Amino acid sequence: MKFVADESVDKPIVDHIRNCGYKVLYIEEESPGIADEAVLEKANRQESFLITCDRDFGELVYRQRLISNGIILLRLSGLTTRKKY
Repeated sequence: MKFVADESVDKPIVDHIRNCGYKVLYIEEESPGIADEAVLEKANRQESFLITCDRDFGELVYRQRLISNGIILLRLSGLTTRKKY
């Protein structure tokens, strides 16, 4: 299983997923500042699930009907970084 993590995802969470043995392309490391559409396209090209904290991807997939391999929306506000993973 492969993942693309949007730059809205905290680095320690990405590190934890990687330490569990999963491949994660982290947008913050690869292409910071790219548009959400480009992030979604990158995830699709990689045949990966997209991990994000940004609800705007719902707009792209459900309202604009852009294709997605799957999106995992993290809603972890109010938790310390350590408790998030």
